[in-house]
Amino acid sequence: MTKQRNTVLLVDDIPANIKILAGSLRENYHLIVATSGLDAIKAAIEKKPDLILLDVMMPGMDGYEVCKRLKSQSETSDIPIIFVTAMDDEKDEARGFLLGAVDYIIQPVHPLIVKARVQTHIALRMVQQELQGHQDELEALVLERTRELREAQIEITNRLIEAAEYHDHQTSRHVTRMAHYCVVLGRAHGMRENELTLFFHASAMHDIGKLGISDVILHKKGALTPDEFEEMKRHTLIGADLLYGSDNELMNMAHIIALTHHEKWDGTGFPLGLKKEAIPFAGRIAALCDVFDALSSKRPYKDAWPLSEAKKVVVEQRGIHFDPYIVDLFLDNYSKIEEVYNRVK
Repeated sequence: MTKQRNTVLLVDDIPANIKILAGSLRENYHLIVATSGLDAIKAAIEKKPDLILLDVMMPGMDGYEVCKRLKSQSETSDIPIIFVTAMDDEKDEARGFLLGAVDYIIQPVHPLIVKARVQTHIALRMVQQELQGHQDELEALVLERTRELREAQIEITNRLIEAAEYHDHQTSRHVTRMAHYCVVLGRAHGMRENELTLFFHASAMHDIGKLGISDVILHKKGALTPDEFEEMKRHTLIGADLLYGSDNELMNMAHIIALTHHEKWDGTGFPLGLKKEAIPFAGRIAALCDVFDALSSKRPYKDAWPLSEAKKVVVEQRGIHFDPYIVDLFLDNYSKIEEVYNRVK
């Protein structure tokens, strides 16, 4: 099987110079020729040569401008360029390298020098392309492995949520609605899509700590006694403890939300009594979404409130329980909140 020859683009407006270069290279390379700057750019884009030998002094568009344009376009920026010119001033040579050329040959050229320089830079390009290919394969493997790990993490997360729901007799609809509400407000704030995916799954674990709370308290139909309420409050610490210590983004966000979704803007919340911006932003969003859905959902100790009444409480608690900014996001996007409520029942 014949090995395919590398392609070299020769660019010069003087036929004699083209003839000399071609004589040095035609035995080993496939050659294409351009006699102007515009023709050189067109040939580089269409033929994708492995290397370009480029004259500097040409009428119209000189070699420096050709180099600049080729290096500015993604489809030609990686093609190595060697300037071949009679301009032997150090400033001219330095300018060529600054524009992205890999080499600079002074005319009159020696055929052996031209062949050696071309061979060296094409070999370097082949190695770089091979390394890039290996890197692309490695990145693809890393992305696939990352996707598999993320899917495994989400599956584990969902199993934990199911366990908490089974213990608390909560419906998955509360968890799903609350997580969707968080995403609505997160998106309105400007979170990126990958952050929103984490936020959705992390916020769904906000009450995971209820696994450690007594069934007697969780399922009580009447009001909790002060001691029972103190015990119930521990679910934030239990959840935070369950989720603590991972170097995983999802678990870290879930830890923060589990710990802080009962903190209040005015500092009267639990378990840490954090105030205003000291409460992590994700926890502030989760606090509002959790309360809104709790009010508008049926619980063992109460019937579901109409959405209008739950919304009224959110507005009344602006600057007290809830971050005013997040209340404003909630109101500005209330139609989307209603859509989630009507969709997830």
